[in-house]
Amino acid sequence: MLAVADFNIAPPAPEDEADWRRHWAAYLTRYTVTVEPLTTDIIWARFLDPTSSMRAFIARDAEGRGVGFCHLVLHDNTWSLQPFCYLEDMFVAPDFRRRGVGRAMLNRIIDTARDNRWARVYWTSWNNNAPARALYDSVTGGADQLVHYTVKLQG
Repeated sequence: MLAVADFNIAPPAPEDEADWRRHWAAYLTRYTVTVEPLTTDIIWARFLDPTSSMRAFIARDAEGRGVGFCHLVLHDNTWSLQPFCYLEDMFVAPDFRRRGVGRAMLNRIIDTARDNRWARVYWTSWNNNAPARALYDSVTGGADQLVHYTVKLQG
Protein backbone atom coordinates (compact mmCIF):
# COMPACT_ATOMS: atom_id res chain seq x y z
CA MET A 1 0.00 0.00 0.00
CA LEU A 2 1.20 3.50 -0.78
CA ALA A 3 2.00 5.75 2.12
CA VAL A 4 0.69 9.31 2.17
CA ALA A 5 4.26 10.44 1.41
CA ASP A 6 4.11 8.45 -1.85
CA PHE A 7 1.60 10.83 -3.42
CA ASN A 8 0.34 14.37 -2.99
CA ILE A 9 -2.85 16.23 -3.78
CA ALA A 10 -2.47 19.74 -5.20
CA PRO A 11 -4.11 22.14 -7.65
CA PRO A 12 -3.27 21.44 -11.29
CA ALA A 13 -0.27 22.95 -13.00
CA PRO A 14 0.31 23.24 -16.76
CA GLU A 15 2.65 20.23 -16.69
CA ASP A 16 -0.25 18.03 -15.44
CA GLU A 17 -2.22 18.45 -18.66
CA ALA A 18 -1.15 15.27 -20.49
CA ASP A 19 -1.81 13.00 -17.48
CA TRP A 20 -5.10 14.78 -16.76
CA ARG A 21 -6.27 14.39 -20.38
CA ARG A 22 -5.43 10.68 -20.35
CA HIS A 23 -7.35 10.14 -17.10
CA TRP A 24 -10.20 12.41 -18.22
CA ALA A 25 -10.62 10.26 -21.36
CA ALA A 26 -10.69 7.09 -19.24
CA TYR A 27 -13.23 8.65 -16.88
CA LEU A 28 -15.52 9.65 -19.75
CA THR A 29 -15.24 6.17 -21.25
CA ARG A 30 -16.23 4.62 -17.92
CA TYR A 31 -19.44 6.65 -17.94
CA THR A 32 -19.97 6.33 -21.72
CA VAL A 33 -19.95 10.12 -22.13
CA THR A 34 -18.59 12.08 -25.05
CA VAL A 35 -17.26 15.59 -24.45
CA GLU A 36 -16.27 17.77 -27.38
CA PRO A 37 -12.51 18.46 -27.65
CA LEU A 38 -13.11 22.22 -27.40
CA THR A 39 -15.06 21.68 -24.17
CA THR A 40 -12.17 19.67 -22.74
CA ASP A 41 -9.74 22.44 -23.73
CA ILE A 42 -11.88 25.09 -22.03
CA ILE A 43 -12.40 22.99 -18.90
CA TRP A 44 -8.64 22.54 -18.52
CA ALA A 45 -8.11 26.30 -18.95
CA ARG A 46 -10.74 26.99 -16.27
CA PHE A 47 -8.90 24.76 -13.79
CA LEU A 48 -5.80 26.92 -14.25
CA ASP A 49 -7.74 30.22 -14.00
CA PRO A 50 -7.83 31.47 -10.39
CA THR A 51 -10.95 33.55 -11.13
CA SER A 52 -12.99 30.58 -12.36
CA SER A 53 -15.68 29.00 -10.17
CA MET A 54 -14.27 25.64 -11.24
CA ARG A 55 -11.43 24.10 -9.26
CA ALA A 56 -9.49 20.88 -9.48
CA PHE A 57 -6.97 18.82 -7.59
CA ILE A 58 -4.49 16.43 -9.13
CA ALA A 59 -3.17 13.41 -7.27
CA ARG A 60 0.49 12.89 -8.16
CA ASP A 61 2.73 9.93 -7.36
CA ALA A 62 6.23 10.30 -5.91
CA GLU A 63 7.64 10.93 -9.42
CA GLY A 64 5.13 13.72 -10.04
CA ARG A 65 2.92 11.79 -12.47
CA GLY A 66 -0.80 12.40 -12.29
CA VAL A 67 -2.63 9.36 -10.92
CA GLY A 68 -6.04 10.92 -10.33
CA PHE A 69 -8.12 14.06 -10.26
CA CYS A 70 -11.17 15.68 -8.77
CA HIS A 71 -13.21 18.54 -10.23
CA LEU A 72 -15.10 21.03 -8.11
CA VAL A 73 -17.69 23.67 -8.92
CA LEU A 74 -18.26 26.47 -6.41
CA HIS A 75 -21.66 28.12 -6.52
CA ASP A 76 -23.89 30.52 -4.67
CA ASN A 77 -26.95 29.12 -2.97
CA THR A 78 -30.10 30.23 -1.19
CA TRP A 79 -29.26 28.64 2.16
CA SER A 80 -26.01 30.37 3.05
CA LEU A 81 -23.91 33.39 2.20
CA GLN A 82 -20.94 31.04 1.87
CA PRO A 83 -20.58 29.03 -1.37
CA PHE A 84 -21.43 25.40 -1.77
CA CYS A 85 -18.85 23.11 -3.38
CA TYR A 86 -20.08 20.44 -5.77
CA LEU A 87 -17.62 17.59 -6.34
CA GLU A 88 -18.52 16.89 -9.95
CA ASP A 89 -15.92 14.30 -10.94
CA MET A 90 -13.36 12.13 -9.18
CA PHE A 91 -11.08 9.57 -10.77
CA VAL A 92 -8.18 7.44 -9.58
CA ALA A 93 -6.11 5.44 -12.08
CA PRO A 94 -6.80 1.70 -11.71
CA ASP A 95 -3.25 0.90 -10.50
CA PHE A 96 -3.66 3.38 -7.63
CA ARG A 97 -7.13 2.44 -6.41
CA ARG A 98 -7.58 1.17 -2.85
CA ARG A 99 -4.32 2.84 -1.82
CA GLY A 100 -5.73 5.91 -0.10
CA VAL A 101 -5.63 8.31 -3.06
CA GLY A 102 -9.41 8.81 -3.24
CA ARG A 103 -9.65 9.33 0.53
CA ALA A 104 -6.74 11.81 0.38
CA MET A 105 -8.51 13.77 -2.36
CA LEU A 106 -11.74 13.87 -0.36
CA ASN A 107 -9.85 15.00 2.74
CA ARG A 108 -8.07 17.71 0.73
CA ILE A 109 -11.42 18.97 -0.58
CA ILE A 110 -12.92 19.02 2.92
CA ASP A 111 -9.86 20.76 4.38
CA THR A 112 -9.97 23.34 1.57
CA ALA A 113 -13.67 23.89 2.20
CA ARG A 114 -13.04 24.47 5.91
CA ASP A 115 -10.10 26.79 5.22
CA ASN A 116 -12.21 28.84 2.79
CA ARG A 117 -15.37 28.71 4.90
CA TRP A 118 -17.44 27.05 2.18
CA ALA A 119 -20.82 26.04 3.61
CA ARG A 120 -21.08 22.58 2.11
CA VAL A 121 -19.32 19.95 0.00
CA TYR A 122 -21.61 17.53 -1.78
CA TRP A 123 -21.59 15.03 -4.64
CA THR A 124 -23.52 12.24 -6.29
CA SER A 125 -22.54 8.68 -7.10
CA TRP A 126 -23.89 5.92 -9.25
CA ASN A 127 -25.88 3.64 -6.96
CA ASN A 128 -24.04 0.59 -8.36
CA ASN A 129 -20.53 1.97 -7.69
CA ALA A 130 -19.99 -0.03 -4.49
CA PRO A 131 -16.25 0.67 -4.01
CA ALA A 132 -16.70 4.44 -4.32
CA ARG A 133 -19.82 4.43 -2.15
CA ALA A 134 -17.99 2.49 0.58
CA LEU A 135 -15.33 5.22 0.61
CA TYR A 136 -17.93 7.98 0.60
CA ASP A 137 -19.89 6.34 3.41
CA SER A 138 -16.73 6.08 5.52
CA VAL A 139 -16.03 9.80 5.05
CA THR A 140 -19.59 11.13 5.44
CA GLY A 141 -21.26 8.55 7.67
CA GLY A 142 -23.60 7.60 4.81
CA ALA A 143 -25.69 9.11 2.06
CA ASP A 144 -28.29 11.70 2.93
CA GLN A 145 -31.99 11.41 2.06
CA LEU A 146 -31.89 13.51 -1.10
CA VAL A 147 -32.82 11.93 -4.42
CA HIS A 148 -31.05 13.23 -7.51
CA TYR A 149 -33.06 14.09 -10.65
CA THR A 150 -31.72 15.17 -14.04
CA VAL A 151 -33.27 16.76 -17.11
CA LYS A 152 -30.72 16.44 -19.92
CA LEU A 153 -31.03 19.35 -22.33
CA GLN A 154 -27.70 18.83 -24.09
CA GLY A 155 -24.96 16.20 -24.19
